[in-house]
Amino acid sequence: METPGTRIEELRDEIRGHEYRYFVQNEPTVSDYEFDQIVRELQRLEQAHPELITPDSPTQRVGEQVSGSFPSHTFRQPMLSLDNAYSFEELKDWDRRVRERVSRDEIDYIVELKIDGLSVNLVYHDGRLETGVTRGDGHSGEIVTANVRTIRTIPLRLREPVSIEVRGEVFLGRDTFLRLNEERDSAELPRFANPRNAAAGSLRQVDPALVAERPLDFFAYTILPRGRSQAEDLERLSGLGFKINPNCVRTRSLDAVIAFYERWESEREELDYEIDGLVVKVDATSLQEKLGATTKAPRWAIAAKFPARQATTRLVDIRVQVGRTGALTPVAELEAVEVGGVTIRNASLHNEDEIERLGVSIGDRVLIERGGDVIPKVVKVVSPAPDRRTFKMPETCPVCRSRVFREEGEVLRRCLSQTCPAKVKEAFLHWAS
Repeated sequence: METPGTRIEELRDEIRGHEYRYFVQNEPTVSDYEFDQIVRELQRLEQAHPELITPDSPTQRVGEQVSGSFPSHTFRQPMLSLDNAYSFEELKDWDRRVRERVSRDEIDYIVELKIDGLSVNLVYHDGRLETGVTRGDGHSGEIVTANVRTIRTIPLRLREPVSIEVRGEVFLGRDTFLRLNEERDSAELPRFANPRNAAAGSLRQVDPALVAERPLDFFAYTILPRGRSQAEDLERLSGLGFKINPNCVRTRSLDAVIAFYERWESEREELDYEIDGLVVKVDATSLQEKLGATTKAPRWAIAAKFPARQATTRLVDIRVQVGRTGALTPVAELEAVEVGGVTIRNASLHNEDEIERLGVSIGDRVLIERGGDVIPKVVKVVSPAPDRRTFKMPETCPVCRSRVFREEGEVLRRCLSQTCPAKVKEAFLHWAS
């Protein structure tokens, strides 16, 4: 007769298989309903036999609330940052230095997309996830294991009982990032500047249940101890159950690296996540060790960054929006301009202090940038208009004409009326959402 413990292990193995096929391979073999029924059976058995619950059980992805301060973890091998190349000339100089240092005419490179997210280090012991740590200062980071467990593309148990460390990038998809900022707009909270900022803010939430509501994703790119090459390490990571970015190329031609760069600079909008460049790595681990590192970056890798997406246009007017709590927010109305394939007509100016800092007036020609390649923002004044008009925040609400008030120490003015149509409308929309 099958024991509860045996059945629990069978269900866990079945769920892990379905999670891998669904979240990593994007090839589910059962319906959501069928999957939920398997999970519910496991939950019922674990509730009846709590002594059989283990930290790597699929039911434990959202665990207990962590403390307000995260303990630190020191890496056995530093998580160094990368030097950047902002032009093909800088990339060619790096390639020349690499070949000179190892006394070779040709080098095999692995070229990967540079995900705009948050680097983390995962510690596995006997194949079970033990610790999840943010990159921190590169030598030590914050332990966020409970939050890392909520990410479905991070396996809680590996396919082999190995003790390793895995490094990769936690990120938010485009749609999730946009939805998250819409929710913050409705709640009149500051927007996340870019997906990296959003991923970092999500991963440092105190309550793992809140993290689980934001579908963070993960690409693995490094395993410790290392194999003979980066290509071999990526294959090893995939075999252990990790999600690997499929958009990479192995080549010994710098022209091929540049062609790969040009391709993805033009096609990046087709991805469902943000990238801000490529990472070029020497493939052979033996050559990586020979090249070594500076105090802050490896000599065997470099980030080939895409240029910032900017354009200039004229600031036609500044209007004021009224939010749910009565906060007045100035919004720049712009002559329509295309930035990175998106037509921009409006950009937030945040508050009157920001307008003063920028020194911007109506009629000026301004530089617009899609911050994080998503949020349009006014960067600076390019040329002041001869007939420029200085903007002043209104003393009364632009919607209901009631008095507005700016509390000492705050950057926002607020409409004080409880019946302001704008406040009522935004409150209703917030409640409905």
